[in-house]
Amino acid sequence: MRQPGATGKQTATMAGKFITFEGGEGAGKSTQARRLADRLSASGRAVVVTREPGGTPTAESIRRLLLSGLVKELSADDEAILFAAARADHVERVIRPALAAGRWVLCDRFADSTHAYQGAAGGADEALLSALDRVAVGRTRPDLTLILDLPAEVGLARAGARQGDEAPDRFERDDVAVHERRRQAFLTIAGREPERCVVIDATGDEDTVADAVWQAVRARLLDEAA
Repeated sequence: MRQPGATGKQTATMAGKFITFEGGEGAGKSTQARRLADRLSASGRAVVVTREPGGTPTAESIRRLLLSGLVKELSADDEAILFAAARADHVERVIRPALAAGRWVLCDRFADSTHAYQGAAGGADEALLSALDRVAVGRTRPDLTLILDLPAEVGLARAGARQGDEAPDRFERDDVAVHERRRQAFLTIAGREPERCVVIDATGDEDTVADAVWQAVRARLLDEAA
């Protein structure tokens, strides 16, 4: 494995990258983010693992509000604004500084989730969502988005098994048809932006999915086997 610092090419190899994990409930995004972080760390890269909504104290407070269902009666537009507020704080305080320091940032959900959940499935105005992206995200776009795809019913069953006796959150309680619309929205995003997105079959076991994630990262962002 190359060591950093000897040549310009080597330095570029070790530069920070921004990877987002997207997909429906129960797809394994947080698990796969952690597994990729372990693999990247073992190859000598500094890694930050974070999530949305969340990642900062302010954004975590907004997360609790959104997932609790207390603001479920808000319109999809209003809900998107709350997500964007959390995202703006997250990007400013965590993501941009980490990337500037040369770290790899792995984020469990990002702006695509708003376009899928509040946009395609919720009916939020796309012009509003684009404007929110310009404010909250700006130029801090993912280098790679891994969309973990599986049928909505399978994902919901996995999410339920993971929770045990814990009550499902506000979004997990939605009808399976809504979850399937979100799934199709993610696939539409992937089809529209193939240079950024890779669809990963998430129906396999954890190890199989982790290997597929690693192969995608190697092919898109790494110039050598690590």
